[in-house]
Amino acid sequence: MSRIIPIKDLRDTSNISKMCHEENEPVFVTKHGYSDLVIMSIDTYDKIVKIAQTDHAIASAEAEMAAGGEPIEAKEAFNELRRKHFEQV
Repeated sequence: MSRIIPIKDLRDTSNISKMCHEENEPVFVTKHGYSDLVIMSIDTYDKIVKIAQTDHAIASAEAEMAAGGEPIEAKEAFNELRRKHFEQV
């Protein structure tokens, strides 16, 4: 469950850090009762970025297919990825 804290609680930085690392999700900070900031551990941030990159890649592939792109065999796709990223077949 998401944690919501008032901005005045940011004074206790050690507790905020502990909270972010233990819960593995963002902590939402309010100011005068309104959303103001989001704080998270670097691990949580990295996880969110990886998910966003994967979602973007899937959406791009779907758009390419919708625009008439030609599908290729999985084996051929993996060989192409190996050549591109690892310079091997």
